Amino acid sequence: MFLKALFTYDYGQEEMKRIEKLGYDIIVKKEKGIEVTKDIKDIDVLVCYNPFETLEINKLDNLKWIQVSSIGIDQVPKETIKEKNIILTNNRGGYSIPMGEWIVLKILEMLKNSKELYENQKNKKWKIDTSILELYNKTVGFVGTGTIAQEAAKRLQGFGVEVLGLNTKGRDVEYFDKCYANEEIETLYKKSDVVIISVPYTKDTHHMIDEEAFNKMKDGVYLVNIARGSIINEKDMIKALKSGQIKKAALDVFEEEPLPKNSELWDLDNVIITSHSSWMSEMRNERRYNTIYKNMKRYINNEGLINKVNIEKGY
Repeated sequence: MFLKALFTYDYGQEEMKRIEKLGYDIIVKKEKGIEVTKDIKDIDVLVCYNPFETLEINKLDNLKWIQVSSIGIDQVPKETIKEKNIILTNNRGGYSIPMGEWIVLKILEMLKNSKELYENQKNKKWKIDTSILELYNKTVGFVGTGTIAQEAAKRLQGFGVEVLGLNTKGRDVEYFDKCYANEEIETLYKKSDVVIISVPYTKDTHHMIDEEAFNKMKDGVYLVNIARGSIINEKDMIKALKSGQIKKAALDVFEEEPLPKNSELWDLDNVIITSHSSWMSEMRNERRYNTIYKNMKRYINNEGLINKVNIEKGY
């Protein structure tokens, strides 16, 4: 008896055959605009990123498990998944290495004034910049100590920095010098020269970084956000960037994506903007596929799945 699986991305002929050999009947359809049709109405498994704008999963009578290719799950219809008791797994850890590298890159770019130096090159302007800073002896604080933060913290070990983290109970995490519980967030803010937003987006973290939070940070703090744009109140951040309360920010995610052309962020000299690119690497599909294959093998053998998401908590 084969299980029926719908993929909204084709990982290649050999890779898909490997999964079929596990005992799956695979259907591949492009994600955009996909709707429930007769050939997919009875699928058992859905492997996708975000087909949920048009795909009404409440009409998929046999659907028991959804594997998403993202780490974040804010795109999934959580209430329907809870009602139908569908298992949800994500790609936790799949993008952590490139994102960890990205965080270190952006910290260095801000401290070393790379944006300004590249502008000088573009304008053929020879000027020595005496305001460049060292990363050595700085304190870097991570709001969230998941796999992305851990990969970044690992890569910061050689820079002679103090690495702090924030998690629910202040549990110790490898590569962090000290971790604080959620209620101690003010202590992390006060100590950190650089603040990294690496916490999952949930109803509890919506706009958790607002004017009140910025007021608790060091004056002239450096900010990096690779999590989700809506964790930060963008209006409050723009105000803090204009006043110099935030010295510089490196932003890969935004409340609205693509970032509207009329956003003030485009025109702020102390902001580095990238287009939700921190997860990109030549290894992304291979790592994503490996997680999917491992889980599909476990599922058909009635074994526990990796990266299972707690819908209530949102991660």
